Amino acid sequence: MKVLGIIPARYSSSRFPGKPLIDLKGKSMIQRVYEGALKSKKINRLIVATDDERILNEVKRFGGEAMMTSIDHPNGTSRCNEVLANYPDFDIVINIQGDEPLVNFKQLDSLIEVFNDESIEIATLGIRTNEIEELENPNRIKIVTDCQDNALYFSRSKIPYEQNKSNTYSFLRHIGLYAFKSQVLTEVCNFPKTELEELESLEQLRWLYNDKRIRVVLTDFESPNIDSPEDLEKVLKHL
Repeated sequence: MKVLGIIPARYSSSRFPGKPLIDLKGKSMIQRVYEGALKSKKINRLIVATDDERILNEVKRFGGEAMMTSIDHPNGTSRCNEVLANYPDFDIVINIQGDEPLVNFKQLDSLIEVFNDESIEIATLGIRTNEIEELENPNRIKIVTDCQDNALYFSRSKIPYEQNKSNTYSFLRHIGLYAFKSQVLTEVCNFPKTELEELESLEQLRWLYNDKRIRVVLTDFESPNIDSPEDLEKVLKHL
């Protein structure tokens, strides 16, 4: 399998403009993400997909590879698909979050490895949790899966609902890292939006609605992301 790693990185952000370029103890955030992903031996080519020349120039400065993409993409999935169009000989695309400077290459490898099963179309990560604060937080996405660990549904609500309380059930929370078969990435980007997707504001519900299987790979580790200036301190402590 030939694997294309793509790091979508926008300059504009309502909560933290320019965050890919912030300094994290001597390196920009985009450099730390790039170098972390580069540790994966399963990724054959790694590209930053950006819409801003400042990010493009920063990636070139530290010796990485970057590509300018449209400013009109609604999300990172769509931005990845634009890059893929220039690399038709790759079998798998992995969408790496550009705001996770502590990205763990072992998680990238675990997603890529599931594609040894040719029936896999899309793969993502999930982590077990029973922390009430996380389960009730609508920004923490929850998942339920079937007997083969394929996603049945994603929700901002706490799912499943506990009509009968259980002391043993372990809830599953989503970690937003995705890998796709190349042709499947293009397919899902061409699907029209669905009502469920609009209600929950979760694009993966469009994929499920159109009968795409999403394999959920369990992990016991989650790297902190930087979504707002308030998140900086926790990342700096890890560094």
